[in-house]
Amino acid sequence: MIAVVARYPGSTQRFIAEKLEMSEASAGRLIDRLCVEGLLERREREDDRRARAVFITPAAEPLLEQLATIAKASEERLFKDFSEKELDQLADFVERLHQNVGRG
Repeated sequence: MIAVVARYPGSTQRFIAEKLEMSEASAGRLIDRLCVEGLLERREREDDRRARAVFITPAAEPLLEQLATIAKASEERLFKDFSEKELDQLADFVERLHQNVGRG
């Protein structure tokens, strides 16, 4: 969730729930917990007083750096024996799968 909020700062709870494919209620509970832990904060939105925007706090920055390091190491391990051409093909296959799912 922290990574989603970092990528889309000022998102609503509904948007975050959609990105994480979870219910709004579940997203709300997780946002509440991360706010209590000081990793996220809710702010009023100027364009819609009913909705609240969610942002990461400075306390979340070290966690994001750790997540980036872990993701990079995992990616390197996962794709270590693939050529650039094979990675390009894989990206094309995944994109086509994604398009097919969207048509479903």
